[in-house]
Amino acid sequence: MTTTASREKDTAAKTGVWGSDHPIGIAVLGMGTVGTEVVRIIRNQAEDLCNRVGAPVVLRGVSVRDLSKDRGIPAELLTTDAEALVARDDVDIVVEVMGGIDPARKLIKTALEAGKSVVTANKALLADHTGELASAAEAHRADLYFEAAVAGAIPVVRPLIQSLSGDRVNRVVGIVNGTTNFILSAMAETGAAYADVLAEATRLGYAEADPTADVEGYDAAAKAAILASVAFHTRVTSADVYREGISKITAEDLETAAAVGCTVKLLAMAERVTDEGGKESISVRVYPALIPRKHPLASVSGAFNAVVVEAENSGRLMFYGQGAGGAPTASAVMGDLVMAARNKFYGGRAPGESVYAELPIASIGDTPTRYHVNMQVADRTGVLQAVAGEFAKHGVSISTVRQEGHDAGARLVVVTHHARESDLADTVAALAELDSVTSVTSVLRLEGTEE
Repeated sequence: MTTTASREKDTAAKTGVWGSDHPIGIAVLGMGTVGTEVVRIIRNQAEDLCNRVGAPVVLRGVSVRDLSKDRGIPAELLTTDAEALVARDDVDIVVEVMGGIDPARKLIKTALEAGKSVVTANKALLADHTGELASAAEAHRADLYFEAAVAGAIPVVRPLIQSLSGDRVNRVVGIVNGTTNFILSAMAETGAAYADVLAEATRLGYAEADPTADVEGYDAAAKAAILASVAFHTRVTSADVYREGISKITAEDLETAAAVGCTVKLLAMAERVTDEGGKESISVRVYPALIPRKHPLASVSGAFNAVVVEAENSGRLMFYGQGAGGAPTASAVMGDLVMAARNKFYGGRAPGESVYAELPIASIGDTPTRYHVNMQVADRTGVLQAVAGEFAKHGVSISTVRQEGHDAGARLVVVTHHARESDLADTVAALAELDSVTSVTSVLRLEGTEE
């Protein structure tokens, strides 16, 4: 038997327009740090949300793993059956904040195929499966929003997709992982060793018990893939991102950086690269790098995040703020939820995936940047000439050289002009073979300079 409510629901689904008396039902998948805040906002700000959307926004249910925990909401809203919750007829928008690849991927795809809008904060999933999910959204005229997947409360995805859609983005570079930024900031301020600061970050709750995803750059790489995809209209996955973490950064690296007016940050970067033949590609990479203290990212300290976008017409734009945490990330989720709900009410659609450019991904070996090479050498005549000769032999131009006496030997710091990664790697390998070079102690990229 077809009820009046079901007929209205069918009409709304076909036309994309909900009546003002039709509540927009929300299902939340996951009630961890972010999910708890999302549920709180939906329940506590119901009147404001209704006014902003044009129709009541009603929480239909929350999927959790354990029903025995006190969640602070009516027990009838909780379920362990996420699939059944997503399939409910009174659910119009699914908010996925459970994390992980599966079952999140299957649940999101099921929702999209049913014409339900999805809001997700799942960076790991999006970095590898955006194409699959975006195709499902397009085929079934559903919305897929993911502002919260990158940089917490900082609005950067929507500006790239919408505000800068008429511009040409050339470069996106950011500090997108609060844990690593906290560690590097503390090392720079205190001179402490990496292991000691990591232990303190874990004690304070900035680092997970297993910090690998953060400190080895996996988290930042997933976010870099998402940013590159939307900025350059090209499908980029986490496998396309060159990645290095911060676990090998030493107190001496921070000290050396300070001596040349720089600091060290873990950067997520995506930029257009044009080769000698004029062929354009995009380079997407994550690694610790020196940046001058005058660069806007240099002052981003602690657990904060920031993203700088450089475009042809708008120039340099910087987005800065809380990059993680329950309330900040929930703020981004709620922004997406309101947009999705408005689209349900007014009959609009979110912008779909744009991958028309299909630019190739540049290999790290072909990516040019500057380098800061720190080595221990014998303190004798002719060492500098031999070292400079190896740089010249491999086509790497030297910008500056600084030598300091150190015990029986000396420390030599070479800063290069822009050079290809492969040429620099060949240079470092050759330096290691010189009798006069005791060791190449560190090689850090130098970003954010005008050269």
